Amino acid sequence: MPGYAHPCKYCGAMTPPDAAVCPACGKVNPCGDPRCPKCRAPVKEGWKACAGCGFRLEASCPKCGKAVFFGDYCSACGARLTVICPHKGCGEEQPPVSDKCRKCGKKLGGK
Repeated sequence: MPGYAHPCKYCGAMTPPDAAVCPACGKVNPCGDPRCPKCRAPVKEGWKACAGCGFRLEASCPKCGKAVFFGDYCSACGARLTVICPHKGCGEEQPPVSDKCRKCGKKLGGK
């Protein structure tokens, strides 16, 4: 509901309905269902693919390497499911949905 605080799905603290980050625990997207990283359609944990675009909703955690549901955080180790472009001058933080950076277009895995 617009205008009403919502409980953070990670810690339960009340957050503004349009909050990008929980002010209590600092985790991103504290309200609502997770969304597809490709088309932004709502998805549910446990789904194998997005109903809107067919994007595969299983990701390999950049920290622990386990295959987990593509949410904001790894369900195995708690790390954020993002990669950072290693190229000088870029450093774009993004979901691991492609092998190329969405900002500079260079390969994420190497030179």
